[in-house]
Amino acid sequence: MHHLLHIKSKKDATNAVKHQELILKKLIQNASHTQFGKEHQFHQIHNHQGFIQHVPIRDYESFKPYIEKIKNGKTDILWKGKPVYLAKTSGTTSGVKYIPISKESIKEHIKAAKNALLCYITESGNVQFTEGKMIFLTGSPELDNKNDILIGRLSGIVNHHVPAYLTQNRTPTYQTNCIEDWEKKLDAIVNETIHLDMTLISGIPPWIQMYFDRLEEKSNQKIGTLFKNLSVIVHGGVAFEPYKKKLFDSIGRHLDTIETYPASEGFFAYQNSQKEKGLLLNTNAGMFFEFIPVHEIDNKHPTRLSLADVALDENYALIVSSNAGLWAYNIGDTVKFVSLNPYKIVVTGRIKHFISAFGEHVIAEEVEYALMQTAQKYNIAIAEFTVAPFVSDNQELSYHEWFVEFEQAPTDISQFSMEVDKNLCAKNIYYNDLIQGGILSPLKMNVLPKNSFINYMKSEGKLGGQNKVPRLSNNRIIADKLRKYLA
Repeated sequence: MHHLLHIKSKKDATNAVKHQELILKKLIQNASHTQFGKEHQFHQIHNHQGFIQHVPIRDYESFKPYIEKIKNGKTDILWKGKPVYLAKTSGTTSGVKYIPISKESIKEHIKAAKNALLCYITESGNVQFTEGKMIFLTGSPELDNKNDILIGRLSGIVNHHVPAYLTQNRTPTYQTNCIEDWEKKLDAIVNETIHLDMTLISGIPPWIQMYFDRLEEKSNQKIGTLFKNLSVIVHGGVAFEPYKKKLFDSIGRHLDTIETYPASEGFFAYQNSQKEKGLLLNTNAGMFFEFIPVHEIDNKHPTRLSLADVALDENYALIVSSNAGLWAYNIGDTVKFVSLNPYKIVVTGRIKHFISAFGEHVIAEEVEYALMQTAQKYNIAIAEFTVAPFVSDNQELSYHEWFVEFEQAPTDISQFSMEVDKNLCAKNIYYNDLIQGGILSPLKMNVLPKNSFINYMKSEGKLGGQNKVPRLSNNRIIADKLRKYLA
């Protein structure tokens, strides 16, 4: 069966464009009688061009009025009937967001997670991990009910749909998963799993690291010794590179890793090969994708490309329409294609997370690259970091201010930070011009003591959950709060 699945996914790649056209047609047909469908004349839309004419790009703010109606129990608003779930996610700008999940879309979500594991088994031949215990570090599975719609975090919702063949080997227990306080929950998870034969771990990298730290403290062993059959880490949610070295140091040996790209809005992509870069775009799963060149995202009429028209190595804003009733919805993420046959992407950052205090438009991918290159050279592990602009109001030059928590700080921090600056210059020509032209001075790096980021997140009430420290801010809000942790 695994073999057949693999052949099928190869064929999907060539059919991807055709699948996308069919999905758009089907979505439009299925929702033409909804409030949204009527307001946007779905009956007149026959192709992507028509869709562009009738349906503008929307972010959550412009979707909110529809979502409010759904929350108040109205039916046939964005999709037929009512959604089964509303996934609660922390919006960076708009407070809590509620994203609809339908019975059609949840199926695709589960299927994508399964396919990621099946592709891995097929390619690696490693079936052994399915016989041991697996841990899924997720949000609470407790759901609220409002007008017959269940409301909770995506990871909690997915908890209720784990296929039967995985549940008997799955940890932690439901009770433990429901503990709200992340610190208490982590201790309970450690107590529950420390003596088990763990073979697979799934979660957001910073959580996995915290779990590993607690295990090491308690057992005085490397994770790879404690769990001698541990062979796979499934991760998503944030870029893996900055966490990789420290995670593998904690394990004490190399493991296979499978990257996934699930969001409340859909399971967009997953790594289908250990040998090739990038995540396979989930092109036949009830979602229609559009791609907008990043610098056009704020235009009134941006270029909206379908899959057929994308190019390699361009930074695009990801736009999705789905069988959960999202229409030309701006996810807020930026992606780049690393392969067009099959269609494979890497996530390069968030549209809102960039620094352009001086027109440099530096994105997450660039700061991560600049730091990781230098860290690898000096064989240094990084716990966490963030970058903000420092805009000078007197004679001295402005600069990018970095806050870095090292596992062990470099011996010469000024040499280290000069090198990071050089790497950033090589990656971003605008930044380079500003440095060369003496408009910006090279970056300044602050070394934060151990656990500063954990303590900062705690003080904001944001430890655990889907909360992540933004790599970049265009303002000083986080930077000014982090300053007080400086020794």
